Amino acid sequence: MNPFGSVKMGSLGLGLLIFFGALLIISLVGIAIFLYINNKKLKHILPLYKKVGNRVIRIGRYRAKDYKIGHAGDKLWYVPKAKKYINPATLQTAPNEYTHFEREDGEWINIEFPDIDEQMKAMGVKYIQSDMRSGRISISNILEQRFKGKQSFWEKYGSMVTQAIFYLIVSVSMVIIFYQWGGIIDRTNELLGRIIAYEDLKCPVQTGVVPAIIGLIIRRKK
Repeated sequence: MNPFGSVKMGSLGLGLLIFFGALLIISLVGIAIFLYINNKKLKHILPLYKKVGNRVIRIGRYRAKDYKIGHAGDKLWYVPKAKKYINPATLQTAPNEYTHFEREDGEWINIEFPDIDEQMKAMGVKYIQSDMRSGRISISNILEQRFKGKQSFWEKYGSMVTQAIFYLIVSVSMVIIFYQWGGIIDRTNELLGRIIAYEDLKCPVQTGVVPAIIGLIIRRKK
């Protein structure tokens, strides 16, 4: 099967084309593997801080890899992005993260964040200052009043209106039910009275509602 059947070329040209195509694919795969392995070697994360003006800010985030020196197991860290060799760090600020500070002479030093709680205790600083607490309470009250003033009628009285409508519907339903129930009882009494009167006329011996009804059923069967 020749994928280039529509192209007129000799066997030599076709062979060269296949060779260069395979060479290109192998090269791309090799480059991808090299970049992957090289990226895996850059396993150390180095956030870099520097004093700019009167403040210390982070100016970059670098990655470093191990660089062996000699055959005694000594090594340095190499930062490709900064093209810099530094000593291996020991102070971590996160898993596999080593924060550095750049001094005025350009030297990188490994640092860690100080214990703020311990420093506040040593300086006698209160954990919750009265002015900060007052400001927080004032802001909370202002926000509550602002959002409370913007509530709609339904947000304010929706629950009360819903309960009132529910109780009104239940009350009307109960009145209708009791009214109709009274009418049914009256009609039932009237019907029973007529049945009793009719049976008394036809059969004076039978008395009572039950015998009258039984007699009426027997006569209808006949």
